[in-house]
Amino acid sequence: MTLKILTVIGARPNFMKVAPLHKAFLQNKHVESRIVHTGQHSDVQMSEVFFDQLDLPSPDHYLGVSGPSHAVQTANIMIAFEGVLLAEKPDVVVVVGDVNSTLACALVAAKEQIAVVHVEAGLRSGDRKMPEEINRILTDRVAEHLFVSETSAIANLTVEGISKDKIHFVGNVMIDTLMHYQEQALKLNLIDQYDLKSKGYIFCTMHRPGNVDIYKSLLLLIEVIKTALRHRPVIFSIHPRTRGNLNRFGLLEVLESLPDLVILEPQGYLQCLNLMYHAAAVITDSGGIQEETTYLKIPCITFRSNTERPATILLGTNHLLEDLDPHSLDFLLGEILSGKVKQGGIPPLWDGKAAGRIAAILVEHYHKD
Repeated sequence: MTLKILTVIGARPNFMKVAPLHKAFLQNKHVESRIVHTGQHSDVQMSEVFFDQLDLPSPDHYLGVSGPSHAVQTANIMIAFEGVLLAEKPDVVVVVGDVNSTLACALVAAKEQIAVVHVEAGLRSGDRKMPEEINRILTDRVAEHLFVSETSAIANLTVEGISKDKIHFVGNVMIDTLMHYQEQALKLNLIDQYDLKSKGYIFCTMHRPGNVDIYKSLLLLIEVIKTALRHRPVIFSIHPRTRGNLNRFGLLEVLESLPDLVILEPQGYLQCLNLMYHAAAVITDSGGIQEETTYLKIPCITFRSNTERPATILLGTNHLLEDLDPHSLDFLLGEILSGKVKQGGIPPLWDGKAAGRIAAILVEHYHKD
């Protein structure tokens, strides 16, 4: 008998985590691997391009679910995913990360008495105003096995009363993908395309609601970019949410008028890796980019008051800009660009083998001889 695993993709960050898992599952003759894409991110730049670049097959099930709010989106995903579970009857449902699809599918599987496995479990920012934090906590409560990417996650889960038998320190599947595609990404010639020099610009992304959903925050974002432009040209990969809100508040033209700023649509995975690698520094609010810059040893400034990935600060090249102040950013960029950079190291088990460890553990626990 085979072990049937259903793995869920919802939003952009999930693709880089699911790709190595699906490949590791397929390498085991005892596993039947199927992919469900909820459609939480469904446009070409946020979804389709990742299937192409990461060599993922078309999903076995595409739910096409979206929603105007967290509640509606989560509820719609749950309703649609229930039908898939009843038809597929998998042995295990694997969810990754912390998006609404993660929690929605975990809840449905748990209520159907199907084993829930959470990859990238145990990460905590301590900030329950973040929707992702709620998703992480609740998903971990219903999961049977929790695969963690850094040691802080073990401590978090232990404090929350999760049995140590459920916790597995396996490393970071995001880094599996980065290591596999790094050489291919670096072959792209984007800096010539944008008339830039390697280490001669700052790469920026920003998408979290607290930074882009209200007028005051968007004014602060513009000041952040102005501050960065005093040091280097800036490439800003703009998230659809960010563009939409800038346009809604009449601020998009203000941003577009800044000299030495290149505004790009959301980039594919390979393009994003390339632009990070050649950047003198990265400014972001993304969790995944904190990890990728740590592995690449690129200085990263995270524009948030907290992070669920402390290894990127304690061991890596990430700086947390806790007061969200452009003046603090100005000083920090000056330090970094003058050569006073953190000599970061790579966290334990970020070695490209996390997905293989996860596959081996799942087969050991769930395969029926």
